[in-house]
Amino acid sequence: METLARLLAKGADPDEVFGNMTLLTHAIDAEGDGALQTGHPLTVHTTAVLLAFGADPYLADPDGQTPMDLAEHYGHDLAIDLLQRHLNR
Repeated sequence: METLARLLAKGADPDEVFGNMTLLTHAIDAEGDGALQTGHPLTVHTTAVLLAFGADPYLADPDGQTPMDLAEHYGHDLAIDLLQRHLNR
């Protein structure tokens, strides 16, 4: 997390696409899938860092999936709430 924040603070693009996902959709996927696989509670740390550094909550990945689509798929209420706050700005 600290490395991500450091890279973003140095000018890395928070809307970069890698592996057919935006960084934001990848973060939500990792948080949701990680919770499913481990049984640990959902977290929103990576999503929050990306949004704080200006990641576009409207930006769909190359397959057309938005961050909200993925958050709803996982039932990731923390991410849904955070995304709604940024979408309503």
